[in-house]
Amino acid sequence: MKAITYSGYGTPASLRLVEVPEPRVGPGEVLIRVKAAGVNPVDWKLAAGFLGHVLEVRHPVIPGWDVSGVVEAVGPDTDDYAVGDEVYGYVRKEWVQLGTYAELVSAPVRTLARKPRTLTFEEAAGLPLAGLTSYQAVTRAGVTAGQTVVIHSAAGGVGSLGVQIAVSLGARVIGTAGAHHHAYLRALGAEPVAYGDGVEDRIRALAPGGADVGLDFHGEGGVELLQSVVRPGGPVISVADNDAGAKGARHIWARASSADLTALGELADAGRLAVRVGHVLPLEEAAEAWALSAAGRTRGKIVLTV
Repeated sequence: MKAITYSGYGTPASLRLVEVPEPRVGPGEVLIRVKAAGVNPVDWKLAAGFLGHVLEVRHPVIPGWDVSGVVEAVGPDTDDYAVGDEVYGYVRKEWVQLGTYAELVSAPVRTLARKPRTLTFEEAAGLPLAGLTSYQAVTRAGVTAGQTVVIHSAAGGVGSLGVQIAVSLGARVIGTAGAHHHAYLRALGAEPVAYGDGVEDRIRALAPGGADVGLDFHGEGGVELLQSVVRPGGPVISVADNDAGAKGARHIWARASSADLTALGELADAGRLAVRVGHVLPLEEAAEAWALSAAGRTRGKIVLTV
């Protein structure tokens, strides 16, 4: 099968489209014929060696964790899915090696759910990591109806999903973003606040008694900002600041969860969660996709089609 690989730490230029053996399919796994693979910043950060102290990497690597596709085969003692089922998932395994930038990928069923009916394969491939990150931040913060939630970096790929999830729970959402994103945030149901000097005062003007929850999807001072506008004792969670724990907040990583992926799919099928896709590129242009991701100027998810 064809797959994108890299054989050592490097830059997008180190990516190669090559022929590799088809993956084996063990118990509790299915083989997926990949339709689309989502591109996330973690993909190129792993290739650059930034996360080698956290995750085990075994070269050569097929990158990618996000996938949507069709079940091609099922492994022994696996009756969760049948051949022909459309699925999507966050296929993060015990180590980084056999990812989703390929024609086929084997995936533990714990990392999958049925593809939302109303999403295209490209949209579904853009949802797993960003969706799980935002969904688990919102739910682990205990967001409930009637609460005021401040989301820092609310217009990004993760933040915009967090806005929609919190709004679906009945929360009031205040979101920080550049002025050019404010109309987009209003359309999602949030009250936008501009970045920059005076942002704390602008948030306090909307929530003078203090917000109930703060969610940081940005880093770089986000925890401190949210702690200044969230009422004492209110949870502050960051997905972007590794030092959040030392600051009295909580740092989380997305976890593979069939139940959470199913919940995200149900929100999408109910018309309460939309996935914005900014760029769709063929698999062989993975290096260009990484360059776009690293530049940080795209609106919406970057997706590779296979």
